[in-house]
Amino acid sequence: MKVLIVEDEKTLAYEMEDFLKKAFYICDLAHNIKDGLEKIELNSYDFILLDLGLPDGDGLSLLPKAKKYNPDAAYIILTARGNLEDRIAGLDLGADDYLPKPFSLLELQSRMQAIARRKFNVKEELLVLGDFNVDLQKRLILFQDNQIELSRKEFDLLSYLFLHNNRVLTRMQLSEHIWGTFADDDYDSNYIDAHIKNIRKKLNVWAPTDFLETVRGVGYRIKK
Repeated sequence: MKVLIVEDEKTLAYEMEDFLKKAFYICDLAHNIKDGLEKIELNSYDFILLDLGLPDGDGLSLLPKAKKYNPDAAYIILTARGNLEDRIAGLDLGADDYLPKPFSLLELQSRMQAIARRKFNVKEELLVLGDFNVDLQKRLILFQDNQIELSRKEFDLLSYLFLHNNRVLTRMQLSEHIWGTFADDDYDSNYIDAHIKNIRKKLNVWAPTDFLETVRGVGYRIKK
């Protein structure tokens, strides 16, 4: 998943970036409202982590504009402000959560995972995908008691499609959210097709993968 961190405390911003990258997130950084808005207008994010005390204004002023360009993103406010009014204002503007500073990076990750579970209606630890079971937190895919070895990007790709089941995702969307880059044409997107081929090959050893559909000329979909 792709994350934008809008935080002017550079040490904290880099700590969050390093931590989330190790947890397999793709991260962009912005240190003020201007840079944050530019990135939000150009890119699609799954999470936007927003500090309020930014050097060129109040981070709350960015929230309505951000939601215009990234309506599907989840927003977490990060701030040293402790007053109730700011919390209510942020939630009223559409923020999904509020994390007061100082905070634990493990707590940040836990809250992001909780938001994702609510957003995608994930209620069980083991999720059913055809004849397979998927554990998103432990990053496992199982057939009965057999663990199937997928590469990091193969698992990221399969799980992202799974969370957005029944929705066709274009190669450009998959490229941006899984690799953090843009695939502008069929040539650029060949690596996505290669990863899908490898996923099918590894899973088909155990059971059919009819749930993983190619939508010709568009992209891919997991159908449930």
